[in-house]
Amino acid sequence: MGSPADQLSSARGWAAWQRSEPYTIGLEEEVMLLDPEDWSLAQRSDDVLPQLPPGLAAHVSAETHQGAIELSTDAHVTVGEAVAQLRELRAWLAEELAGQGLAVAAAGTHPFALWSETRVSPASRYQVILRTMADLARREPTFALHVHVGVPDPERAIRLLNQLRAHVPLLLALSANSPFWQGRSTGLASTRTSVFGAFPRTGLPRRFRSYEDWVSTVDALLRCGAFPEPTFLWWDVRPQPALGTVEVRAMDAQTDPGATAALVALVQSVARLELEEGYAAEQLVAAEELLAENRFLAARDGIEADLLDPAAELRRPARAQLRAVLDAARPHADALDCRAELEGVARLALEPPFLRQLDIAERRGRLPGLMAELAAAFVPERS
Repeated sequence: MGSPADQLSSARGWAAWQRSEPYTIGLEEEVMLLDPEDWSLAQRSDDVLPQLPPGLAAHVSAETHQGAIELSTDAHVTVGEAVAQLRELRAWLAEELAGQGLAVAAAGTHPFALWSETRVSPASRYQVILRTMADLARREPTFALHVHVGVPDPERAIRLLNQLRAHVPLLLALSANSPFWQGRSTGLASTRTSVFGAFPRTGLPRRFRSYEDWVSTVDALLRCGAFPEPTFLWWDVRPQPALGTVEVRAMDAQTDPGATAALVALVQSVARLELEEGYAAEQLVAAEELLAENRFLAARDGIEADLLDPAAELRRPARAQLRAVLDAARPHADALDCRAELEGVARLALEPPFLRQLDIAERRGRLPGLMAELAAAFVPERS
């Protein structure tokens, strides 16, 4: 007869779980197309994509807005392999775009883009978004880092989803890289979080009792016509049955691929920590409102946030929480061969990306100067 999850998946083909190797990693990085004359967003993805060579085009796709495209890696066993491919894709893309008179950069937002200059991609998926989201689809684009973690079966995937919800505020705090919006400093470390949150079906998902619970929930929405297929759920963490992964979507895109490597190593190590040991306390995992508040605090203050701790009934510095998570995750990083990348998290916490943007903007005096430095960092020179 098979398990309830297997029976449910056979009845609903979209929910069939594609078995994957545990803890394999795949990356998706949303990046911005730029006009190097003035460093504005170049609304040209519809022109750019057909001109890319086949080997690169296989790893590049359109996004909702024509000023954005997405790079995606293959699945890899180690973080080092995944980030090495991402570096190669970045270098190849930058070279191809230079030939088309364009530049490219990565951060959570473009600091001075305006909605009036934004164009929605013509692809059918994004025209559905435009039709169903109205002006929400016309707002300025945001740029995120997505990390897929391989999970061999759906029940463990749901268990991982439930536990990773407790880590979203910390991951968001570390990755915060979007302090500017429409030409001004917003006072938020991750403006992307609040802007993208205007879409429905974003933020933290609820806990699910089982894979069957998740499939039934999503299937009800599909049958009622809420959206055409499950990837229109833009939660911070979501299962991807067709890939056999749990996808973490809460983080801002990173300017420096070294920062990306550190964040990916943390996600991979914490995923193994949770599935092998069950690290996050039940009291925190169950605290829906508290997790939502921590998510806001992380978006506002980045790694400098004080996050709510339900066990101690007080606020604890995010950096203190990070130290505890790193101590628990290091043995798992060793098992996954990503200890070197994980140690980069400490540097990321000491030099937060959002503060670096604010410093560059003040030093350069104008936001185009900031964009020039972000573009230069897209393919950093190797020492």
